Amino acid sequence: MIVLLAGLPGTGKSTLARELAARTAGRVINKDEIRHAIFSPGEIEYSSQQDDFCFQVMLGLAGQLLRDQPERFIFLDGRTFSRRYQIENVLAAAAALRQPSRILKFICSDQTAKRRLEQINEHPAENRNFSLYLEVQARFEAITIPHTVIDTEQPLELCVHQALAALR
Repeated sequence: MIVLLAGLPGTGKSTLARELAARTAGRVINKDEIRHAIFSPGEIEYSSQQDDFCFQVMLGLAGQLLRDQPERFIFLDGRTFSRRYQIENVLAAAAALRQPSRILKFICSDQTAKRRLEQINEHPAENRNFSLYLEVQARFEAITIPHTVIDTEQPLELCVHQALAALR
């Protein structure tokens, strides 16, 4: 199954992705890690074009992993999925691979996201800050297809339980 993790920066996508992968023997594929693996520091730009290219690499990797183990969970992390076309690309890839897909959308208060973003010591994407949060929030397109919303103001264990229930 391909699991798309949507939400603004600082809403807990990566934290939940790691926990869900550990509990399902799944695999997290992170856009920011892919970017740093294929581009040198001087080539990195946080443009839509580079994000889309990295995401195509992620989908290719997901396809390869699912060909080898079609029953595994693949968690797509590192992208906010703030645009409809980004979600549609994942759903089309899942359909082409004959894999089910789920959308988990993570939310929290602006204050919580700001606090989390300020506490980040190391992150592969240097642009992870509250300004990015506000920028993405202003252009976030509503997710109009079925999805599960998880409020990460709740304890981690409850968030994990809700997410695992959505994957059943």
